[in-house]
Parts: sequence; structure tokens; C-alpha cells
Amino acid sequence: MPFTPLIGHLALRARLSEQIHRGTLASSILFTGPAGIGKQRLALWLAQHLLCEEASAPCGACQHCRYATEGTHPDVVWVFPRPNLKDSDSAPEDVAADYAEAIADRVAAGGVYERPDGSAGIFRYVTRLLVQHASRTPALGRRKVIVVGEAERMVPQAANQEAANAFLKLLEEPLPNTSLLLTSSEPGALLPTIRSRVIAMRVRPLPSAEMREFLALPAAAPLLKTGSVDELVALARGAPGALLDAESRAAAVARAGAILDAATRSQDRMYRVAYAQGASGARGGFSDALDALTELLHARSRDAADAGDGSGAAASARAMMLVENAKRDAERNATPQLVAFRLLTGLAETLA
Repeated sequence: MPFTPLIGHLALRARLSEQIHRGTLASSILFTGPAGIGKQRLALWLAQHLLCEEASAPCGACQHCRYATEGTHPDVVWVFPRPNLKDSDSAPEDVAADYAEAIADRVAAGGVYERPDGSAGIFRYVTRLLVQHASRTPALGRRKVIVVGEAERMVPQAANQEAANAFLKLLEEPLPNTSLLLTSSEPGALLPTIRSRVIAMRVRPLPSAEMREFLALPAAAPLLKTGSVDELVALARGAPGALLDAESRAAAVARAGAILDAATRSQDRMYRVAYAQGASGARGGFSDALDALTELLHARSRDAADAGDGSGAAASARAMMLVENAKRDAERNATPQLVAFRLLTGLAETLA
């Protein structure tokens, strides 16, 4: 079963098609926008377009299109956050096998899947796989395409310097027959060295009519058990993926709000909130809360800037850096309670 058709983003798709036709498409692109609006599906559509035998748009019928929509094209590597494999030096073939299984699951669901929890990441051995793929001659088509979903969850401290530098070089000086397509819901959390090497393109939420078109797809049928079409359209706010993890997302936002609230209260409140984050086994939920906290602080910084409050906007921006440090500590398997208390202490000083 192939992926469901890509819904919406017609203006952006037309622009991308025109750039392909003119030969002006950037070799390294970052698709940004809210979570769940279909950025990875758009990147996979673009990969299909680049490999299709037709020049104007993906035909859907040629061998390249069939393989691309089935997630099996040998010249397309698609990676996204996954649980850390036990062996930090896993061989590329083992990593490829892990992703092949995960992609098959996503394809079987028609490309409608929940966002990986906060314990998942894009680790050192994945970077090695990408570099290895880029160095190879295309197996079937005229070029290779690398798609990195949720690129902000690449784990910098788990990548040796050689692998990290090799990936950055790919972004800055990609091989003539290689395209790199990254997606991110939190571009501010990306490494500056990555942001400076890509062309960013904003992906917009789907309007109501296109959300209804999405909900009419067979792959979306399970969602209709949770509410009417009108209710789901209102709940999604243009992001189909938001319907898949609405409960976990709401829990993460509530947890992030509690952390932010505690930072402006007494030390006793900070202790209690930090303790509530749990021990090492709770890293996934804690990491989700940190992701949500980044979004809350980003909105706070934007609102302050719009109101002319430069100092407030700067304080929220500094607070986001503290959250990114906390994410790195959590990825090092530090206890969430300790990471949370250090974060709360820093937030209290920064946001005072």
C-alpha cells in the first residue's frame, strides 16, 4: 500500500516544480512550520518529483514514483527520530534495517502516524548512514535524495566530530546529484551551523477545505471515530497530525506550563514541580514537555516583541537556550528531576 496522496500546499508545490524546471532548486532545503501539517510528506513528494521520469510533476505511474510512494526507492533515504539502538556504534546496514521497518509501518498506515515521543532522536549512527548514502552512485535514478524529518532532534553531543563535520559539509557542499531535505517544527532549536547552510521554506497549515479533503482519505477513517468532521477540522487548526497525538500533546503543554509557572513562584513550588518530572524512566514524557516549553517560550518572545517589549522578548529567547541545554542533559540520560530543577533555577533568574 503506498502513501496517501499529499493534500494541499499547492502554491508551494507549484513554486518547487517551477524551480526544478528552471534548474534553480536549492540542493539543501529546510521546510519549517507547525507540527503535524505534513512537512515530511511534502519533502517526500519533492523527492518523488526529483526522481520522476516526467519533468512537470510527479506522474505517479513510473517506477520511480511507485517506489517513492511505497517507501522503498533505493535512492531515497528518509530518517526521523527513532529510539536509540542499544549499540551506539551500530553498523549502517543495521540502522538501515531499523528504518526500513519503521518506514514500512508508516506506509502501512498510509503515512498517517503519531509523532515520536521525546525519548527518540536522530543519533550518531544515523549521521554515518546519511553520509554513506550520499557518497554512493545512484542505484536507480539520476540522483539521490536525503529526507531528515524533525531535524532539530539530531543529537549533536552523540555524534563524533568527524561525522558531524561530514554532514555539515554535505549541507554546505552537497554532491551534484544529491538533494538534502530537512523539516523542523522548531527551527530555532536547530544547530546554527545547520540553519546557516540551508534555504528555509515556510509550510502553512491547511485551510478547512483541505482538512476536509484529508479526513475523507481512507487512512484518516480511524480519526472519525473520535469526533465529527467539523469537530476534527476545528481541533486540528490546519495540522492533520495534531489529531493523532492530541492527548499526549495536551499533556506535554500542561506539563510545560507547570514548569514555566513554577519558575515565577517559590523555591518550594520549584522543588515540587521538579520532583514531579519523575526518575530516569520518565525521560520520554519529560522531553516532550521540554519541546512544548520551547514553543511556549517562542510564543512568549514573539508576543513581547510585537508589544514593543524588547527586554521581555530577549529574556524569553535566553530562556529558550536554557531549555535547549536541558534537552541535551536529558539526552545524556540525566535524571529528569535534576535536569528540571537546574532548568527551573535558570528560568527563575532569567525571567525575573
